[in-house]
Amino acid sequence: MSDALSAIPAAVHRNLSDKLYEKRKNAALDLENAVKGLITAGDHDKISKVIDMLIKEFTKSPQANHRKGGLIGLAAVTVGLASEAAQYLEQIVPPVIKAFCDQDSRVRYYACEALYNIAKVVRGEFIFFFNDIFDALCKLSADSDANVQSAAHLLDRLVKDIVTESDQFSIEEFIPLLKERMNVLNPYVRQFLVGWITVLDSVPDIDMLGFLPDFLDGLFNMLSDSSHEIRQQADSALSEFLQEIKNSPSVDYGRMAEILVQRASSPDEFTRLTAITWINEFVKLGGDQLVRYYADILGAILPCISDKEEKIRVVARETNEELRSIHVEPSDGFDVGAILSVARRQLSSDHEATRIEALNWISTLLNKHRTEVLCFLNDIFDTLLKALSDSSDDVVLLVLEVHAGVAKDPQYFRQLIVFLVHNFRADNSLLERRGALIVRRLCVLLDAERVYRELSTILEGEDNLDFASTMVQALNLILLTSPELSKLRDLLKGSLVNREGKELFVALYASWCHSPMAIISLCLLAQAYQHASVVIQSLVEEDINVKFLVQLDKLIRLLETPIFTYLRLQLLEPGRYTWLLKTLYGLLMLLPQQSAAFKILRTRLKTVPTYSFSGGGQISRASSGVPFSQYMHHREDCDAEDNNINSSHQGINFAARLQQFENVQNQHRGQAKNKVNYSYSTSSSSASKEVRRSEEQQQQQQHKLPPSSASSSVADINRSPSRSLRKGPGQLQL
Repeated sequence: MSDALSAIPAAVHRNLSDKLYEKRKNAALDLENAVKGLITAGDHDKISKVIDMLIKEFTKSPQANHRKGGLIGLAAVTVGLASEAAQYLEQIVPPVIKAFCDQDSRVRYYACEALYNIAKVVRGEFIFFFNDIFDALCKLSADSDANVQSAAHLLDRLVKDIVTESDQFSIEEFIPLLKERMNVLNPYVRQFLVGWITVLDSVPDIDMLGFLPDFLDGLFNMLSDSSHEIRQQADSALSEFLQEIKNSPSVDYGRMAEILVQRASSPDEFTRLTAITWINEFVKLGGDQLVRYYADILGAILPCISDKEEKIRVVARETNEELRSIHVEPSDGFDVGAILSVARRQLSSDHEATRIEALNWISTLLNKHRTEVLCFLNDIFDTLLKALSDSSDDVVLLVLEVHAGVAKDPQYFRQLIVFLVHNFRADNSLLERRGALIVRRLCVLLDAERVYRELSTILEGEDNLDFASTMVQALNLILLTSPELSKLRDLLKGSLVNREGKELFVALYASWCHSPMAIISLCLLAQAYQHASVVIQSLVEEDINVKFLVQLDKLIRLLETPIFTYLRLQLLEPGRYTWLLKTLYGLLMLLPQQSAAFKILRTRLKTVPTYSFSGGGQISRASSGVPFSQYMHHREDCDAEDNNINSSHQGINFAARLQQFENVQNQHRGQAKNKVNYSYSTSSSSASKEVRRSEEQQQQQQHKLPPSSASSSVADINRSPSRSLRKGPGQLQL
């Protein structure tokens, strides 16, 4: 240390720590000259000792003025060393950088000034300390003192100039530090970082694009900054990088795709728009590199299709169509299962547009990769069935298209119908709201006869009789009214004259037995009028309930529609269609006279030509009817109605069909009686408890009331109910 003191005059040593800046400045100039003398003398050892003395006695001093003097002195030494300074930088620079964190703002300011002067001298040699200097400047950019910030900005500009002209800068060593700092939220630091990214990207020899995945997420994070200036700078930098990507033959799309997928779900609108725009370009440019990321990309696109911002929706739809049009095979790494999983999750979206596009993807995959989709069918089948309850008709129709595509294979067809019936059974509201839409659409997409046959087979063995009856009534109404089922109705109209119609009639009859009105409707459709009449005669008191009358009312109104035009025209030939008249009169007799349906049917029957009631008593025989007990031995072709089809309909065993209908109806009647008995036993038990409780209360009161009052109470209890409260047996309350 004595060597250092001998090289530096005592006045210089004293003035370096003076509180006045001018004295410290003059001392620094004297120190600079002294160092120049040592350089001339070639006394490098003494120069090193002078530097050590400045560090130990000044920069590490607890006195702020000493630290300021030490920083000025180190800068003066560097200036004095000139071209020889490089070999002393490892001694000089670290204490200056350490001073950036000094608690005294003036010390931090002089540290910036000192490093600025050092950098001007050494220029390119300065790069060796770049990461440490960058880290220090990053912190100073957010310094609380405005003067320190200003000094740091000046130093920052100088360092940028040095880096851009240097061929020794190592981007590989710098990127980890940049990546770490990109998570800082301070707006000043963010501006500092974006500025450096932009500068480095402008240097031709520095490949910032190759390292873009390392700091891309940080740039996207800045898009949601509260400062408009920062958002604009980040967007400008991203736009420049996107343009470079378009012009670059080699880009790492995969790593960046993962970042973009996450940013596409950002709560910030501008971030989502930028992310989805990048994804759009990547889908167009990425090619094979993005195949294994398709599922993730789709997961980002589908929610954006329903975004509240129109620009995002437009770009998302364009990207979705672009992605769906790409032709790739599983052998290329295309994961069908992952895509299906994404589509299945998006079927739970709150937004209709997203659910629709998810279904479009499932349909597309089914058409392009049917074998692979069927392998994952168990994973999505339940979700597709639940989608049948969707609030949107468009979604339901698309779900049905997907189901129909799957059901082209026989084993999946039956599975679909079974699950469909199960869902109708589990959710009555689904049958009410969507039943007609679902069945009609399936009949269009699949063969209507095949659908109805399968439904009938399943319902024939249904244990839940109430559900079976409700389901059959719904199917019957669809059959009678839907334009999509016109061919099925035409086939049934020929049930007595062709084999196909007969087989369909028999197939439907088995489950239609769950509803008397459905059976009657089926017979009217098949023109089996005599059997319809006998079915009506077979009905008993328990069958004529409110539900039956509601169904009958619907049928009467349907008879006036174009679907039953043929039936109304047959009334012009009452001599030939005697059983039709008897059937209609039978229905009329079941209707309450004050009902609108009664008046409609009676009005229709009044229009039957009068000549039908004259002649040889044909009508009277038809009206009187055939005794029900003799029907089992009666042939359907015994009247004029069946003269032309005598040999064609004998394949339908109507006696066996009637027995089948009776058996099913007996099951329904038995179930109804059990319900009534259970209800009666429950109510009787409650009534008995009430009577006993009343008697106990009256016995207690008899001890308190006069004898005449007690006798009067007993008489009131034993009095018969008034005539007005009595109800005759079998009365129907409508």
